[in-house]
Amino acid sequence: MRELRTLLPYFRPYLKGFAWGLLFVVLANVFTLAGPYLLKLAIDGLSDPSATHRKVAGYAGLIVVTALLGGAARFGMRELLNGLSRRMETDLRNDFFRHLMRLDASFYGSVRTGDLMSRATNDTLAVRMVAGPAIMYTVNTAVSFTLALALMFYLSPTLTLYALAPLVVLPPVVLGFGRVIHRRFQEIQEQFSVLSTMVQENLTGVRIVRAYTQEREQTIRFDELNRDYRQRNMRLAMSAGLFHPLLAGISGLAMVLVLWFGGREVMDGRMTVGGFVAFNSYLVLLIWPMISLGWVVNLFQRGSASMARMNRILETRPAVASAPDPVHMDRARGGIEFRNVSFTYPGASRPVIRDLSFRVEPGETVAIVGPTGSGKSTVVALLARLYDPEEGEILMDGHPLATLALEDVRRAIGMVPQDSFLFSDTLAANIALGISGTTSDAVDQEAQIEESVERATRIAQLHEQVSDFPRGYDTMLGERGINLSGGQKQRAALARAIARDPAILMLDDALSAVDTQTEARILEDLRTVLAGRTAFIISHRVTAVMNADQILVMDDGAVVERGRHADLLTSDGTYARLLRRQLLEEALEADE
Repeated sequence: MRELRTLLPYFRPYLKGFAWGLLFVVLANVFTLAGPYLLKLAIDGLSDPSATHRKVAGYAGLIVVTALLGGAARFGMRELLNGLSRRMETDLRNDFFRHLMRLDASFYGSVRTGDLMSRATNDTLAVRMVAGPAIMYTVNTAVSFTLALALMFYLSPTLTLYALAPLVVLPPVVLGFGRVIHRRFQEIQEQFSVLSTMVQENLTGVRIVRAYTQEREQTIRFDELNRDYRQRNMRLAMSAGLFHPLLAGISGLAMVLVLWFGGREVMDGRMTVGGFVAFNSYLVLLIWPMISLGWVVNLFQRGSASMARMNRILETRPAVASAPDPVHMDRARGGIEFRNVSFTYPGASRPVIRDLSFRVEPGETVAIVGPTGSGKSTVVALLARLYDPEEGEILMDGHPLATLALEDVRRAIGMVPQDSFLFSDTLAANIALGISGTTSDAVDQEAQIEESVERATRIAQLHEQVSDFPRGYDTMLGERGINLSGGQKQRAALARAIARDPAILMLDDALSAVDTQTEARILEDLRTVLAGRTAFIISHRVTAVMNADQILVMDDGAVVERGRHADLLTSDGTYARLLRRQLLEEALEADE
């Protein structure tokens, strides 16, 4: 239960509402418990020779009024407490998502997406049931039990002791079943995470599944996971199925004792018929909290298990974060320096970057080439602070990256990664991601954004194709831009980076899916864009980097050559060999 302490701060904004809700819980029980006592007075009044129809009608009217008031109070408590728990669920889910947005790339490399989705949906729902129904019924049980027990002692202390005798076994039963329910519900949530991950991966990679004719195999695997999920739910249902009848059996034994000993009390004249009827009514009202206690324990155990799963994420601290007192930059100039930087990916056994040093002046275009796995993409990942180096430091405009505000660093960078990711939104919204107009007028701002989007798509050689789409820039993209070709996705991602007008533009093999002619046109148009800003161009194609101010040739995590295109050709090293091989490949493709 200690896991639920994390939930306490979420009550603070709604304390007043919760206080009113709990007051309604107390009032609902007062009015409910008044009914049996009024019934006692009415029944005992019938044996009075002076009883009249008017007196009986009066008791009946009071019973109806208390029932109506009790119903109104119960409506109020449910409306308030359940409604506020929904708000708390929203707050918790928002904080959970906000925390996920702060976590770094190494975290997402070790946690499954389906698992995170399960925690953000199923687990928050289970926690909400604690914040609302579980607390409401706990207070309801406590108040109902206390008041009913007091009235039962008032009517007959001896009979009350007989009624309570079977109930002494309830605490160990509740605690034992509570532990079982907690463990089994946690197993269910973990299996649901596995199931969600499997579905998410298959829907995202449906093209690969079909291309390799794996529909049947994946369906069989899903069926196995689904059956395992069902079996875990059945084990939990069996526990709950034993729990509630056991509580009902204990309660039934209490009623048998009351009927036996209470009946003798009435026959011996030590208790009135009305008192006996009222006592039985209070016993029923006392038994219901005992039965509902099992459901409440179930809710608390489920909520505790779910909160524990969420806490494991909420307690994770990002490995990459802003310094406590960061340096802020209004506009970066684009000077970059790597000083003896080394880096190993989490879980890897060898470094991917080793003692890397180079300097880039503001406005320079730097190209990085080299074979696959040489560390090219890692350079831009470190520069964007997706990871932090293990050794050495990276400077931007003379400031170590770790001392700068993280949002300022990333705001200064326009990055086009190898894997172009597009959201399920319009094409215009994808390209305009992260940009805003410079005017406060909404109409002018929208016009500025549209102009920036169109200019960026023209540079990316995408505008003409967008114009042929039935809805143009308002074309709705499928998940990850599935209704665009690979080249169109890359150009859309390039346009998104250009439209942002960053001080530093990083193209990580961003034109690999584009034909060489289109690539040449894009690079030609990029010359205007790159003027006055720092650029990093990573490419397997040497022809794409020939005009760079500085070319870094990497191999096995280190720079093995550096210089301009002509100088590197003259040295006849790795760069020259890469160029000759690519020219030969292009010639062979042309012959074919």
